[in-house]
Amino acid sequence: MLTLFHHPMFATCRFVRLAFGEYGEELALIEEKPWMRRKEFLALNPAGTLPILLAEGDVPVVGAMVIAEYLDETRGVLKRDKRLFAEDPMGRAEIRRLTDWYLSKADSEVTRHLVRERVLKPVMPETAGGGSPDSAAIRAARANIRQHMKYTNWLAGTRHWLAGNKVTYADLAAAAALSVLDYLGEIDWHEHAAAREWYARVKSRPSFRPLLSDRVRGLSPVSHYADLDF
Repeated sequence: MLTLFHHPMFATCRFVRLAFGEYGEELALIEEKPWMRRKEFLALNPAGTLPILLAEGDVPVVGAMVIAEYLDETRGVLKRDKRLFAEDPMGRAEIRRLTDWYLSKADSEVTRHLVRERVLKPVMPETAGGGSPDSAAIRAARANIRQHMKYTNWLAGTRHWLAGNKVTYADLAAAAALSVLDYLGEIDWHEHAAAREWYARVKSRPSFRPLLSDRVRGLSPVSHYADLDF
């Protein structure tokens, strides 16, 4: 069994878990607190970032999209219609674009800041940057949510799945990011009907079940978080 160093509230880590789940691959999970900068952890990735996959031979594969490419090359090419990439180059380019949108752009504008301020800082030591949440950072992140939800709503309303006619890495990246915000109660789904219908379909997939069981100590999810019908 492969091993994933992760944090349950990092969208990049959730994305990798969803991808392996879609392919029916089990992962041994090790929850990592990257701010602790453990020597063993930095030996795997000197950058001190997550996720890290210990692949065959315990070789570390670092980064969400790097892991996704590795997964596609070692498993996905054998899955045919269940492959999480498209078969054609332009289809793959669109999947990569949207995956980057949710795991990089949305993360840098919204998700990362809300997780840091609301989830991490209360449990981090002051020497590592912990302390009281920064209300200005929270307000700025919340101000950006609406545009990302409007874009997701447009994609979901004009395509069967976000990047085309089947589930791909793009859907998993978006679902990973939005599931973190949903856990925190930061999304008003009533304003985005198409995105809500798409998210309900993704949330109902077997690969998503482990994420619905995730809990953060001292911070319970919103009441509808694990409800497949909201």
